[in-house]
Amino acid sequence: MKEIYNCDVGCPIQNTLQVISGKWKSVILYHLFKFGVLRFSELQAKLPYVTKRMLARQLAELEEDNVIDKKVYATIPVKTEYSVSEFGTTLQPVIKSMEIWGTAYNDVYTVK
Repeated sequence: MKEIYNCDVGCPIQNTLQVISGKWKSVILYHLFKFGVLRFSELQAKLPYVTKRMLARQLAELEEDNVIDKKVYATIPVKTEYSVSEFGTTLQPVIKSMEIWGTAYNDVYTVK
């Protein structure tokens, strides 16, 4: 688990960002909230601009922080599924708020 910062003002925000601020972590969580359980290949298809290495790294960090669960099936080839952990579900309002804000931003500032 990452270090918990012991600071005065802003500590809860800083610690939240420590968990979800990886370049693709919030996007990964968005897809897991939306679809429930996803295999590595399914996540990769939803994030085609992310390298396998980066995706694996971001997933490992989310798992290390107890935000997602990883289930590995002993098959050939190996099947790996990811889902939001019980603790990770507490982030759903944060990710939903980001989705709402992003949609509003897109409506105002993107060319249609």
